[in-house]
Amino acid sequence: MIDMPRTLLACSLLCLGSLSVHAQAEDAAVAAPAVASSPAPQDGYQLTFKQLGKNYTMSLRGIESTDTVNFDVRADEVVTGAQLTLQYTYSPALLSDLSQINIMVNDEVAASLPLPKEAAGTVQKQTVEIPPYLLTEFNRVGVQLIGHYTMQCEDPLHSSLWAKVSNESQLNVQVAPVALPNDLSILPLPLFDRRDPRTLNLPFVFAGTPDNTMLEAAGAVSSWMGALASYRGANFPVQVQGLPEKGNAVVLVNSGEARQWHGLDLPAVQGPTLSLVGNPNDPHGKLLIVAGRDGAELKRAATALVIGNRSFAGSSVQIDKLDVLAPRKPYDAPNWLPSDRPVRIGELIEGRQLNVAGYNSGMITVPVRLPPDLFNWREHGARLNLKYRYTPQQASTNSSLLVSFNDSFIQSMPLPSVESMGAGESLLAALKTDDSLAREVKLLLPLDAVALQSRLQFRFMYDYIKQGECRDIIIDNMRGAIDPESTLDLSGYDHFMAMPNLGVFKDSGFPFTRLADLSQTAVVLPDESGPAEWSAYLTVLGRFGDSTGYPATAVAVTQAAQVQAVADKDLLVLASGNNQPLLQTWADRLPNRNQDGQQYVEFSDLPLRLREWISPDPAANLRTARGAFTFSSDAASSYVTGFESPLKGGRSVVVLSSPRPENLGEVTDALIGGEAYTQTLQGSLAVIKGKHVDSLVAEQSYYVGSLGPFKYIQWLLSQHVWALLVLTLVGVGLISAVGYLWLRALARRRLNEGE
Repeated sequence: MIDMPRTLLACSLLCLGSLSVHAQAEDAAVAAPAVASSPAPQDGYQLTFKQLGKNYTMSLRGIESTDTVNFDVRADEVVTGAQLTLQYTYSPALLSDLSQINIMVNDEVAASLPLPKEAAGTVQKQTVEIPPYLLTEFNRVGVQLIGHYTMQCEDPLHSSLWAKVSNESQLNVQVAPVALPNDLSILPLPLFDRRDPRTLNLPFVFAGTPDNTMLEAAGAVSSWMGALASYRGANFPVQVQGLPEKGNAVVLVNSGEARQWHGLDLPAVQGPTLSLVGNPNDPHGKLLIVAGRDGAELKRAATALVIGNRSFAGSSVQIDKLDVLAPRKPYDAPNWLPSDRPVRIGELIEGRQLNVAGYNSGMITVPVRLPPDLFNWREHGARLNLKYRYTPQQASTNSSLLVSFNDSFIQSMPLPSVESMGAGESLLAALKTDDSLAREVKLLLPLDAVALQSRLQFRFMYDYIKQGECRDIIIDNMRGAIDPESTLDLSGYDHFMAMPNLGVFKDSGFPFTRLADLSQTAVVLPDESGPAEWSAYLTVLGRFGDSTGYPATAVAVTQAAQVQAVADKDLLVLASGNNQPLLQTWADRLPNRNQDGQQYVEFSDLPLRLREWISPDPAANLRTARGAFTFSSDAASSYVTGFESPLKGGRSVVVLSSPRPENLGEVTDALIGGEAYTQTLQGSLAVIKGKHVDSLVAEQSYYVGSLGPFKYIQWLLSQHVWALLVLTLVGVGLISAVGYLWLRALARRRLNEGE
């Protein structure tokens, strides 16, 4: 994924034509955070290796092998204590006197665990105390195996030298809060800290019942936070009037009368204003105040916050002028792989992550977020122009570079040795100045039925050449690198997709995220909406921000009575109970609805399918309703459904509905997903009951996007075989008729010439 802070900075330079900021309070220099003078209560949390990003069991092999996880400490916390509970198993062949597992913290040995013979081959659990002084802001926790199986000469890579460490191993951390300054220059701290791998839970507080413009401003902020939180996920509970008892929050105020609201000593609101103040209920909590004298000023302040926050300093600023230029273009979301030009690999990942070392160097993984509606029909694949460098061995036969896409093998390129290349004078001279060789290859990556959040993977595999007994020594001088100038090109693909498709809605927010600022999206809230509906709306926009990497600065919020004013937009409709009139107006479009106090549900054979349902051929995804039933029950289910907008062809409607406001959390949780869900949203209707998702129908009745004329005719004829046959017969008939007439004319002319 493209780096978010740098991306938003670039977007701010492009989109923010003029941002004039007036400091309302004395600017405060950003000083290093200091521990609160009064004794602070201690808090703690637990994180498994899996939560820290290790999605597999650590496999340590050889006489010396290390694997690591990264663990960072929030800027507003200091570690007072830490323990690591390690769950592991090791080989029965290891010599207990010479073998051990070392726990490394930032390359320092925190503990050494013995490997007694009697416990070998069984799962062990050991808790290790980690001295707090070893922990810094950014930490690397490593598990190192030192293994030996004989007192005599040994093979450094013998199969008996192994240990496995479960990713359920757990790090327990005790922390004390740290006082941060009330300075806007530290944003997004402390509301969001990229060092914290846990789900972001950030309350939004409204001074009173919010109007649509205030909700649009809040949506811009929540989508910004969702983009920052990314894979961690984000929830945004809503409070009205009262402040949270603990922690941080975003407070939106649109009144000049709110200086002393709930104990907050706010500056006078004389225009769009942003302030960072302490939480009166928590000495270590912060409140980000977004204020204005009316909804328009409040929205201007929110837009300045999410686009130009890196320019701010001081505890409070007033936005004097905001000119937003350059409207967004389709598919230009910062997180999405551009489909109009070749993209450098260096744009997708930091250059240092493209370099590896050693015989067992591990995988280089490049995250690739694909646009959701790439039309893969009869496409050979995305063009990858791969440039790489490697250290040639003196002699080898099987060294190679493996290329995979989402763990599926694509191609293997040999890494020739010096010996196999002839060892000419020119090569030897080149190796004296640079011990690596540059090579280049062109590949095709098939994109049919791939995940939208994909992984391009590279692994350098080197031969380990055995020299004989007591001569096998590993010289760890192997190096490999993927050139950042390598390119991936999607420009040959069209954007065209059969809809509705809840799978791409869940994964990427499509079609709403087609424009990153959501300028073609309207959210239709219930007439009597409350905190539960507002929280669901903010959480969904946070998911959209995670997909695009850009804040929703142009989203529209409305109600059913004004829906005609947004008829030319894609509509996201929220409902809880019977508070959404559009569910009655569009009842004939809904495959799941309340009908005279009874539940009406349509179903198809979609749940019976065993394979993934997404296919490059839209016809293969079609699972129309084969039946319906009506039933009475005291407990109704939440559901998500999609259909073409009744207001304008080609536009989409997605409905998020629950029987009660408090059940909307089930829907947003299902959109975020996680290990608790064995199934995900797909098709055109998905019913949600707690952590269980049932996709019932996959009707696809309309299309979004466009194809070139020739490809569209090809595709259209492929979908209608009889039309193709008729057209072929007509074409043959026309050609035959033209040929017959031409031959008759030719014969007549010859007869005339003979006379």
